[in-house]
Amino acid sequence: MLDATTVRPTKQLITTFLPVRFVPLTDFIFSVFTVTFDHFQILRAIGKGSFGKVCIVQKRDTEKMYAMKYMNKQQCIERDEVRNVFRELEILQEIEHVFLVNLWYSFQDEEDMFMVVDLLLGGDLRYHLQQNVHFNEDAVKLYLCEMTLALDYLQSQHIIHRDIKPDNILLDEQGHAHLTDFNIATIIKDGERATALAGTKPYMAPEIFQSFVSGGTGYAFEVDWWSLGVTVFEVLRGWRPYEIHASNSVESLMQLFSTVSVQYNTAWPKDLVHLMRKLLTVNPEHRFSSLSHMQTAPYLSDINWDAVYEKKIDAGFVPNKGRLHCDPTFELEEMILESRPLHKKKKRLAKNRSREASKDSQSENDYLQECLEVVQSEFMIFNREKPIKKHIVTSVLALFIPWYCLILIPDWLEGHSRACIISHSTQYIRTVEFNGYNSFFHVLCLSCF
Repeated sequence: MLDATTVRPTKQLITTFLPVRFVPLTDFIFSVFTVTFDHFQILRAIGKGSFGKVCIVQKRDTEKMYAMKYMNKQQCIERDEVRNVFRELEILQEIEHVFLVNLWYSFQDEEDMFMVVDLLLGGDLRYHLQQNVHFNEDAVKLYLCEMTLALDYLQSQHIIHRDIKPDNILLDEQGHAHLTDFNIATIIKDGERATALAGTKPYMAPEIFQSFVSGGTGYAFEVDWWSLGVTVFEVLRGWRPYEIHASNSVESLMQLFSTVSVQYNTAWPKDLVHLMRKLLTVNPEHRFSSLSHMQTAPYLSDINWDAVYEKKIDAGFVPNKGRLHCDPTFELEEMILESRPLHKKKKRLAKNRSREASKDSQSENDYLQECLEVVQSEFMIFNREKPIKKHIVTSVLALFIPWYCLILIPDWLEGHSRACIISHSTQYIRTVEFNGYNSFFHVLCLSCF
């Protein structure tokens, strides 16, 4: 388990433990350790997705740079995307790897949900392909190895990414590859299979379509290795092994996989072709789909995997540090065309709050308001802090709550049995997990009662 703090469960327990009129004090304690929009300076917009946008931000206290993805709540509700956002948050909070784009903070306001992640300034592989960059074989070989380690890690966490493609592989300033966008990722337990039709068609494995057409046995981690094979092929050649478009029917794609053979570049080394055939094998049972499989490939026999993990192998392609590797129109759209630009959020929210205060309590759109309230209550706040920050929070709360209850709320204590109070204090101390000091704080709680 990562050393990270998910605020919501602990806060819910504490607010259950305390009477309603004292909850604002609990909110104050957590506000000290919760990151918000105001902790960041917005620098510029760098990207957008189907229902989210990305900008470069700087954390005001540390001056560290991040990428901040923000998603409008109302749009997510209207497009039925809230579940995907929550699933992505759930996954990102539990994983961390050198070749992933890792989550650092998540928070929300009245309008948007925010994810603050690693900032990678080298651009994604799609951008470079569109800029007519010709990646040499050494560069792509390193991407292949780095993504192999990323997929091996995800597989150990029971995660299928389901959307590996050049658009979702970002480069850092040294040219190393990182996998991003877990919006349609899923978690499967041992022995389980996924069945949903999910992904980007040109990169989806045949068994995903087969499962959809015939209701077969489903699919598992092998689908990500197929997608990796398609991606590597495209980055090397400039086009994909199969001509597939979003408009193609599932039935036509099944016919395509059974009748069309992949044409490999005759200039490629035989060992590379052999490896690509293993990744692009239609039958998932015969496909390379693990780190151990990849390590047996003659093409990768010279790879020092420890050196790959430690980023000690120089990249064959290093992005130009003097350029911002994204579409410059994103910034213009944000400043000129966006109806709710991020740089005007603070004033806009203040005006909205003032307007809401003068309104009738009855919402104009009860259903939308109800959905927004659910999103507000269920959103998972996250802060990947240093260990000392977690210790500070837990120690302050563990010391504060028993005395607070004893001195300030005797009327509440009179209505609860000692056994009930002991039970609550035991549950609370187990929740905060204060590195071996649980027994001390437990005794302190009991002594107060």
